[in-house]
Amino acid sequence: MTHEADARELAGLLAAGERAAFHGPPGSGVDPLTRAVAAATAAGQEGEAMAAGWLLGVCLGASGRYGGALGVLDPLVSSAQTPEGRVLGSLAAATVASIHRQLGRHSVAQGYDEMALEGSGGEGEAGFDGLLGLAADAVGLGEREEATSRFAEAELLADDRPDWWRQRVRLGWVRAEVALLHDRADEAAAAAAAAVELAEHSGAPRHVAKGLLFLGVAQVEAGRTDEATGTLRRGALLAENLGALPLQWPVRAVLGALVAGQDDAESERCLAAARTAVEAIADDLPDDLRAEWLARPDVDTLLQSGGTGPGGD
Repeated sequence: MTHEADARELAGLLAAGERAAFHGPPGSGVDPLTRAVAAATAAGQEGEAMAAGWLLGVCLGASGRYGGALGVLDPLVSSAQTPEGRVLGSLAAATVASIHRQLGRHSVAQGYDEMALEGSGGEGEAGFDGLLGLAADAVGLGEREEATSRFAEAELLADDRPDWWRQRVRLGWVRAEVALLHDRADEAAAAAAAAVELAEHSGAPRHVAKGLLFLGVAQVEAGRTDEATGTLRRGALLAENLGALPLQWPVRAVLGALVAGQDDAESERCLAAARTAVEAIADDLPDDLRAEWLARPDVDTLLQSGGTGPGGD
């Protein structure tokens, strides 16, 4: 194969992986991006190899394969040498932070988001990811003022970038989280609904599914339980069609709790699906993180509700 053909193949693999990461089932990006990393590394193309590695980490993480994602992303965080490499290392750090945040490890996530912010100089997509990540970390830690301040900084960075659809969707998610932290459920629901609409317009089904999770939770908090039931059912089906385990388990768990006493059969189906997703996530984690994940209070309560304990479904 000629050099030109090699370059075309690599570009095609990267494009396929990026589509999967942001516009399709994330698991479908794992094979092309794994091949892209290998091809770029063999050709000595460090920038392309790092870009493919970051996207591979995104796809693995979005599929719930957290252990695999961390194994790909952690080396990128520490190996950046060139200016381009530092940007990609910062994006990788923010993605690592997101994974730890989804595992409930907000303090660990905060450290990686700070690395992303420092490596990016607070500029560009990586700077935005670091700032918004720090806002989400503060939400998880119950730090209202820090969450509000970091969110405002991220919002300001995105103000003059109307092309940043992904960042604007994520702003909607965190705006909803901050509003809930301040007990403003209707405001949270409005923010989440706007994020869902933008994600739909952008052709980003995984982002739609996550927005529906935020919207459903906000509707529950606002006492709009009938609306929440429909929202969460839609989010659950979309997450399952995408193979997005990190979305499947919370949306099914919330829905299962919501319909309990009204439709016990649906409730148990939802909770069983949530337990299966939680255990699938656990299966890809290293031993220390796996134990911490399964001991997380909400995860442990979910697993015990099935009467089987870890590994029983």
